[in-house]
Amino acid sequence: MNYSRLTPKRWLLLCSLLLVAALALTAGAPADTFPEVISLPNGFQPEGIAIGKGSTFYVGSIPTGAIYRGDLATGEGEIFVPAQAGHQSIGMKVDERTKLLYVAGGPTGSAFVYDAATGANVASIQLTTEASTFINDVVVTRRAVYFTDSFRPVFYRLPLGNNGELPDTPTSEEIPLSGDFIFVPGAFNANGIAAAANGKVLIIVSSAQAALYRVDPQTGAASQIDLGGSALPNGDGILLHGKTLYVVQNFLNQIAVIRLEPSLLSGAIEGTLTSPNFRIPTTIARFGNALYAVNARFDTPATPDTEYEVVRVER
Repeated sequence: MNYSRLTPKRWLLLCSLLLVAALALTAGAPADTFPEVISLPNGFQPEGIAIGKGSTFYVGSIPTGAIYRGDLATGEGEIFVPAQAGHQSIGMKVDERTKLLYVAGGPTGSAFVYDAATGANVASIQLTTEASTFINDVVVTRRAVYFTDSFRPVFYRLPLGNNGELPDTPTSEEIPLSGDFIFVPGAFNANGIAAAANGKVLIIVSSAQAALYRVDPQTGAASQIDLGGSALPNGDGILLHGKTLYVVQNFLNQIAVIRLEPSLLSGAIEGTLTSPNFRIPTTIARFGNALYAVNARFDTPATPDTEYEVVRVER
C-alpha cells in the first residue's frame, strides 16, 4: 500500500483497525503468558477467590478477614482490605453491576460487603446468631445474594434492588433446606454454591454427603442431582459455566468436571483437572479459558512463614 496517498480520514481508519487487531491479540494472552502460580503473602491462610474488573482477583484470609487483591496477568498484588477484628473471609464473589465484593464470614455468622474498587467497608450483615454456624460460600444473582451454612441445614437470601443495588438497610432471610437434602450434625454439609437459570435455580454441593443438589431458592426444596452412581468426596467450591459444573475436591487435589443435563437433575462426571502445583485447593474462579484455584494447604501447619498460592489450570 502507498501510505503517502492516504487521506487523514483514511489514516484514522487504518489506525483504528490496527488498534482493534492489537487488542484482539492481547485478549488471547492468558493461555500463553499469564503465570501458572501466583504467590500470596506468607501466613495468609486463604480460602476464597473472586474475579473482578479485567484480570483483577481477590483472595480472602480465613482467620483475619483480610483481602488480598492482585493481577492475574502479572502475578503482582498487595493487601487490599486489612485484617479486622471479628472478621473472617471464606467464599467471595464480585457483583460487576455494583462493584461490590460479597464475603462469607465463616463462624462469625455474618456476611461482609466491601467496595471492590476502594476496599472500603460497605456493610456487615448478621445472617444468624446461632453459636454453631459456618457461613461458607456465596453466589450473586440478578435479584439476590445467597450464602451457604455448613453447620446448619439452611441457606440465606440477601435481597437486592432492581439493578443489583444493596438496600440502605440490608436484611437477610433464612431458608431451610428440605427434600432430598440430608444434614449430618457435626460435619461440613452445604459448601459451594452456584446459580443457574438466571438465579431461578441454585446448585449446592454437600461435603458430608459427597453429593450435589438442585435447590429452589424460594422454598429450599432440594433434589439430589443424579450422577449415575458417582460421588464427589471432599466437595468444596463449585463453578457453573453453561452446563458444565466444576467441583473442587480439596484433599484429592483435583477439580471434577461434570456435564449437567438441561434439567439440572442429572449429569455425568466427564473427567478431572489437576496440577502438580495443587496443595489442597478450596475454591475456584474463571478467567478466559482458565480456572484459578486457591491452595489452602489444610494439611500443613499454619505459621507466619507458610507459603500459599493461586494456581491456574486450563479448562
